[in-house]
Amino acid sequence: MTLPRTISAETAYALERLQDKLGEDETGSLSDGHAVFLPRRVRIPSHYDVPSMMGDELDALLAEQVAYYRARAGEYDATSPLPGDDKSRAKLLDALQSFAPRGRVLELACGTGQWTTALAERASELTAVDASPEMLAIASTRVRNDRVRFVQSDIFAWRPDQRYDVVFFSAWLSHVPPQRFDRFWTLVADSLTETGRVFLIDERPAAAADEEVISDAAAPAVARPLSDGTRHRTVKVFYEPDELRDRLANLGWAVSAHPVGSRFFYATCRPSVE
Repeated sequence: MTLPRTISAETAYALERLQDKLGEDETGSLSDGHAVFLPRRVRIPSHYDVPSMMGDELDALLAEQVAYYRARAGEYDATSPLPGDDKSRAKLLDALQSFAPRGRVLELACGTGQWTTALAERASELTAVDASPEMLAIASTRVRNDRVRFVQSDIFAWRPDQRYDVVFFSAWLSHVPPQRFDRFWTLVADSLTETGRVFLIDERPAAAADEEVISDAAAPAVARPLSDGTRHRTVKVFYEPDELRDRLANLGWAVSAHPVGSRFFYATCRPSVE
């Protein structure tokens, strides 16, 4: 059953979680006797916002995500990209070079600086933000350039101190939970000059084949192991290029999105002109 358009995203997500937690009988009524009826399976459109009552659970998931990347920093470059990704990375780099990220550039979730080097070649100023001091330590060693400023901050709490001509992020949007999606894109818009542009890279749903998907987290999530045997949860929302383009169009962005092989895509964005 498809939800009527009059049901809010928050209500839709809450109904789905209620179904999962309470269970349902063959006719779709809840099996614990509560005076609530849900159809056999309500189909919930993807990427809807999650109710605020789940905020604590979401905060815990995001904190675990930061802890994961802090712990992974020392082995990140050895484990990313995956084998066979080099050809796709070359195509993504060509697309970034054609985009020409000039002027004042902001990189969100810069990690160990795998893309920071390419951005620094063209930028007159580059601000690279990441929540992990361990990641930033590696990035600052990799990219020694007086025009690059590294900033440690939780991206969801960070606010720009200037406007940028370009905002770039790779493998970050998929770590933004659905309930922070709109707010994140408001941050991106607030970071841009009037003629500013966005370039992003991320993974398509086919990449989920290499992940251990978690079905009961506060947001779409996966479990990832580290070499020391520990396991961490991270948010992971996969997008098809057309799907992301349509979602951003609803927020007032003009988007051109392009698949790169079965695993990756890149997109260029700018605020729509009213």
